[in-house]
Amino acid sequence: MSLDTPNEPQVVEAATLPRWVTVLFVVAFALVAYLLYADYSERVAQHKSDEAAAQKAQATAAELDKTNSRIADLKGQLDVMSQKLGLTEDELARARGLAQTVRSEQQKSDQQFRQQLGAVQADTTTKFGQMATQLNGTQTDLNATKADLEATKGAMTSMKGDLGVQSGLIARNHDEVEELKRLGERDIFEFTLNRSTKAPEHVGPIQMQLKKTDTKKYKFTLNVVADDKNIEKKDKTVGEPVQFYVRGARAPYEIVVFDVTKDTAKGYLSAPKSATAAPPSTPPGN
Repeated sequence: MSLDTPNEPQVVEAATLPRWVTVLFVVAFALVAYLLYADYSERVAQHKSDEAAAQKAQATAAELDKTNSRIADLKGQLDVMSQKLGLTEDELARARGLAQTVRSEQQKSDQQFRQQLGAVQADTTTKFGQMATQLNGTQTDLNATKADLEATKGAMTSMKGDLGVQSGLIARNHDEVEELKRLGERDIFEFTLNRSTKAPEHVGPIQMQLKKTDTKKYKFTLNVVADDKNIEKKDKTVGEPVQFYVRGARAPYEIVVFDVTKDTAKGYLSAPKSATAAPPSTPPGN
């Protein structure tokens, strides 16, 4: 007799999914979730943009309504003003014609002004040319005067004076004295001394007194008063530089007599530019 053994339960092992399938499922779920969120965000943004555009359109429409209202108001005011003025088409035409006439007259006035301006410019150019010609003539005259001055200067001589010092240029007449003045190298004081004058005469910064003349020998004698001293210059010759020193002057003063008569002596005093000596208030001995 065989013993029946109880039926033993059979264990069936569940089949497990591969791990990569799980990972793939998670990734797919995350991708779907992201796409759904992105679509939602885009719809929200589009909705906001549409609302903003709608608000802007409403604002623009409101501004347009205001502008149209203003235009209507201005048109009404213009109509009222036209009615008040009572302007007709003929009157408007006359006004336009008057405006055209004014413009034409203004154009003519402008043209006349341009013509006058051109004439003034031409006249100015002519006068400028004449002035330039005159200036050139003046320059020529100056050059000629300079040449004459140089010639006169060349004709003048220089010699040693009675103190043995070489003098400046010697003038022999009034014209040459004027040339010395124009040269400006020294201060020139022209004089005419009278023998009948009993007191010394002021000549520039000094005083002089004519004592005697000799017309035959062209000689003269005079007293010079300077620095409170009386200097006698006796028997000097016409044209000879009579020299003396004054306090404060490095170069000598020079007296040149170029003409003598019985009672007069004509000549000039030549003083250095730096001389500042003043004549005494009263002659010594008086």
